[in-house]
Amino acid sequence: MRLYLLALNPTDSVTQGFLPAAARLGLTVTVLTDHAEPHRRAYAGSEHAPEVLECAVRDHREVIALISRLPRPDAVFSNSDHLQEQTALAAGYFGLPAKDWRAALRTKNKAELRRHLAAAGLDHVHAAELPPGLPPAALAPPFPCVVKPREGVASEDVVLAEDADALAAAVADIRTRRPDAALVVEEYLAGELHTLETLGDGTVRHVLGGFHTRLSPPPQFVEEALVYLPAHPEAVTAQVLAQLDALGVGLGACHTEFVLQADGRVRLVEVNYRAIGDTCDLMLAELLEIPFFEHVLNAHLGVPLPAELGARTDRRARNQAVIADRAGTLTAAPGPYRGERDGVTLSYQPARELGESRPLSGTNRDYLGLVRAVGPDQRSVDRAVDDFLAAHRWEITG
Repeated sequence: MRLYLLALNPTDSVTQGFLPAAARLGLTVTVLTDHAEPHRRAYAGSEHAPEVLECAVRDHREVIALISRLPRPDAVFSNSDHLQEQTALAAGYFGLPAKDWRAALRTKNKAELRRHLAAAGLDHVHAAELPPGLPPAALAPPFPCVVKPREGVASEDVVLAEDADALAAAVADIRTRRPDAALVVEEYLAGELHTLETLGDGTVRHVLGGFHTRLSPPPQFVEEALVYLPAHPEAVTAQVLAQLDALGVGLGACHTEFVLQADGRVRLVEVNYRAIGDTCDLMLAELLEIPFFEHVLNAHLGVPLPAELGARTDRRARNQAVIADRAGTLTAAPGPYRGERDGVTLSYQPARELGESRPLSGTNRDYLGLVRAVGPDQRSVDRAVDDFLAAHRWEITG
């Protein structure tokens, strides 16, 4: 069986998760990407190295045209935020299991997500689009407000503005990097940030728990740590699932971020119609002891998910980012690590190479590495992470 996997840049989710899972399922994988060479370097020497072909993957017509000239697909899949709509259209064209392209569009386009949920009567967030070139003075948002790219990801260029002057400055700054991007300006949703992780085959949907997310101080929203929660209160989960149903989310993995307000009301922040990233998906598979990546691929192959996944619920986990506090060159940092002590399995994965220089971005591009730990209780997990951080040093030279 043949899987066509659409991608932009190489990711740990694909390299360490989906490609090994595809091999275990006996799939022949062809990666379609608009930048082939980074993928070939990322997979060099891997026993799971796929074929890599150049393709204008942001254009579903080009994807369909290329696949039509190749061996017939059994699945067309992507774990990229930016390629869900194109993947859905291509998979549907070949008569394969596919996400509803409209759901892919609604979840990616943050303005459309707000409009759709409001029309469904489920939530109304004060939000307005800001087209390229239009000054924010044309809007009248409530303050504080948040400005972000309409199709953005990973807290990139997401900024809290306390007043009109701060909003104008934030918009001007974002437009130095994204002059042609539409922005969204919306009310700030106060409350604790959480996630819900789901997995479905279009008929059956499993809830895999979620995470409590700790963010950096405003005005940025960098994810610093995620602590696993086996389950949210039933009323909370029901509110999230009702909004996912309204959006049309059903096939494959979905990573939903929401704010839980003091009165128990759920306010969606964004819906990422793919698996959670930054190695949390790898941690989730280890934590739950389920073939998570195989389940996702099987759903896109048309294989029904089991009625019960048999996921463990008796363990805890934490994913901790090590974040640069200044621009410069990374001159000291630990290498990759994996070990077990006192029942806790801890892994460290560098996110930046020694000698690499970067500016400070206020996003997850500032990550130097990710520590993840899985153990029998939260106290032992936290102790293991804290001990690892204390025992190593990361140095940046300006």
